[in-house]
Amino acid sequence: MKLNSFTTLLNETPYPGRGILIGRSQDNSSAIFLYFIMGRSLNSRNRVFEKTGDGIRTRAHDFALLTDPSLIIYHPVRIVGGSTVVTNGDQTDTIADFFQNGHSFQHALRTREYEPDAPNYTPRISGLIEPDGSYVLSILKSAGGNPACCVRNFFEYSSPIAGTGHFISTYQADGNPLPSFEGEPAVIDLSQALELEPFAQQVWNALNEDNKVSLYACQIDLKTFGRKDVIINKNS
Repeated sequence: MKLNSFTTLLNETPYPGRGILIGRSQDNSSAIFLYFIMGRSLNSRNRVFEKTGDGIRTRAHDFALLTDPSLIIYHPVRIVGGSTVVTNGDQTDTIADFFQNGHSFQHALRTREYEPDAPNYTPRISGLIEPDGSYVLSILKSAGGNPACCVRNFFEYSSPIAGTGHFISTYQADGNPLPSFEGEPAVIDLSQALELEPFAQQVWNALNEDNKVSLYACQIDLKTFGRKDVIINKNS
């Protein structure tokens, strides 16, 4: 199993778009997850993360510059019954609604597909962290850019390895149209992620300066369920 340096991977990928990292601390005591957004258009870059009662949401930084909120304003993180949902779109609310009606993460996402933003057909990426630290990552994407078929992949990690995480993003690289993420989630070395705030800052520094917008990182104690979190907004 090849462990990737997260900062090196991000340095080598100028436009991953939006990304989710979920894993386990080196001492095996906590779950760690991180979500970031990037943008190429003024509308996408005009955002910040802010806390809500059950997670975070995106908000326009300058409301006068907001042109289309449909795919950029949503709740990236929600805590539902002890589980944590993190996604790159309004499927967060779909998953939360399904949970509250006794259904599963997978069931919820089978009702959704990639974003309707031709020609990119941006994938919907989603993650679920359970109270015991086990987690699932998912990507819903077009079949090689063909919108006639939605491909739904689920990656389940029932016994996470200490000091290891998994990363998935919307895009492989920059381009026009943007190429969707391919393959399994990258395996990330989290052995050096000893303190949340320095780790979040290292990741933020590794993201492309022109395109990065916001980053959220969280550490969940698996015994007490206490949470530490960090928000970094370019538009502060």
